[in-house]
Amino acid sequence: MIRTAALTKRFGSILAVDGVSLDVRAGDIYGFLGANGSGKTTTVRMILGLVLATSGKIQLLGQPMPGAGRAALTEVGALVEGPAAYGHLSGRANLGLLDAMGKGGVRRTRARRIDEVLEQVGLAAVGRRPVKAYSLGMRQRLGLAAALLRQPRLLVLDEPTNGLDPQGIREIRELLLQLHASGTTVFLSSHLLAEVEQLCTRVGVLDRGRLVLQDDLAKLQAPTGRTVVHTPDQDRARVLLDGRIEHRDRDRLVVRGADAAELNAMLVSGGVRVTELGPERRSLEQVVLAATDTSSHQVGVTR
Repeated sequence: MIRTAALTKRFGSILAVDGVSLDVRAGDIYGFLGANGSGKTTTVRMILGLVLATSGKIQLLGQPMPGAGRAALTEVGALVEGPAAYGHLSGRANLGLLDAMGKGGVRRTRARRIDEVLEQVGLAAVGRRPVKAYSLGMRQRLGLAAALLRQPRLLVLDEPTNGLDPQGIREIRELLLQLHASGTTVFLSSHLLAEVEQLCTRVGVLDRGRLVLQDDLAKLQAPTGRTVVHTPDQDRARVLLDGRIEHRDRDRLVVRGADAAELNAMLVSGGVRVTELGPERRSLEQVVLAATDTSSHQVGVTR
């Protein structure tokens, strides 16, 4: 769906994006992670043909960008850097103008499609209200509605939950999961690790313009080969485990070895109370911090 090869962007002497090679596959919910200023939005804008790359190649839905943009973009919905709208017009009127100006919009189905997307993003009750009266969260929802007008094969979103309260974030998450279940591939640029961890199947991590990690989330969070044990009887557990404890924090022990059943039986038979036990898995935060820390050391050595 999206493939880039050594994608690079310079703004004068500033290297904003440095040789990024993305691989977003059909059926992915791809989380594109990075701190603010890491180059995420510049990368997204190059993918969509809004900014020309300094060097490198881009394929969008199998077609080269920006040359084939007219054909490829008819099947792509996008929300980048916040929604733009005419404040004096209603949400419905703004969507109607966007649909009329874009390629591929069918006039006879326009009203129905606008009703559907307003309902999807939770704006059906305020669709006729002037956009200048919308909150930031409502404007964000309107931008997402615009991205959904054409029932796209690929949805490209840059910080789509910006300005939303926790309820709104949950609703957008559920909507994206529904769209994915119906066959839409989602590319989600974000700095919110918790949201990406709950939503995405595959992640890429950008650090100071460089792609430092790209893999399936399930693989990144696979069991580490260690077991986490929670017990109030740490001293007794330490004696029984005889040097297998790799980390200790209050009532939490990280134990070398992945056979949880064997470990539980040993501890219980030795009189150790076990309140919780299971395989160790890294959180997405731990994965990202490890990748960016490694990148920082490599950059330091290079310089």
